[in-house]
Amino acid sequence: MNFIIQNIELILLFFGIALLYSSVGFGGGSSYLAILTLLGIEFRTLRAISLLCNITVVSNGSFQFYRQGFLKFKKVVPLVLFSIPMAYFGGRIPIQEEIFFIILGIALLLAALLMWIQKSLQMSLVSMNTETWWFNGLIGGSIGFLSGLVGIGGGIFLSPVLYLLKWDEAKVISATASFFILVNSISGLAGQASSPEFQIDLLLALTLMASVALGGLIGTYVGTKRFKAVTVRRATAILVAYVGVRILIKYIGQWL
Repeated sequence: MNFIIQNIELILLFFGIALLYSSVGFGGGSSYLAILTLLGIEFRTLRAISLLCNITVVSNGSFQFYRQGFLKFKKVVPLVLFSIPMAYFGGRIPIQEEIFFIILGIALLLAALLMWIQKSLQMSLVSMNTETWWFNGLIGGSIGFLSGLVGIGGGIFLSPVLYLLKWDEAKVISATASFFILVNSISGLAGQASSPEFQIDLLLALTLMASVALGGLIGTYVGTKRFKAVTVRRATAILVAYVGVRILIKYIGQWL
């Protein structure tokens, strides 16, 4: 009980993030990393906790999308077939603290930008043949590697790209992003666990997983009725960009 009281702020933040992100089909990995970074949690445990919370949230979301018929496995398979091994490889790579945070800072800024402009991307005039295996495999593999490296599921990168390419309708893209996050998070976590440098605060991880499980359930079922997707994305984009800038100022400044 004392542990919960001591970490109540973090628990509530993770609950809120899961509730908001699950309402638009995401897991919240970028914001989990942002919060953990701001609070100074040991960097070697950041990625594992983020991915475990991702898995917890999007497991239910992916199942609900599947039940509703929005998961088109013929189109999804090429994305995940290449992303799974690349996420594992990215998660397995040993990385120095300074390099990790610089990559994370850049990734967070890119994620913030994509979340902010996603609404505009939905009206894009870009139209390409997205049925080819090699094309979907290239997208999935590239995002999978980055996801495993920094400890997120990759949905915040994948979803805007699919909107830009007019890959499919909005619900199908959300379902695809949710499933993509799930398999990449599992693969990235497996890659981390196989590394000699792997470590995790198990009590903290389990506590936060319980928090996001509840938030994710609420977000999946009623979140879309309470929150506008564009508002959720832009609010979280501001948080993610803020942390990205702070990280880069701190760690790039050490090199100058």
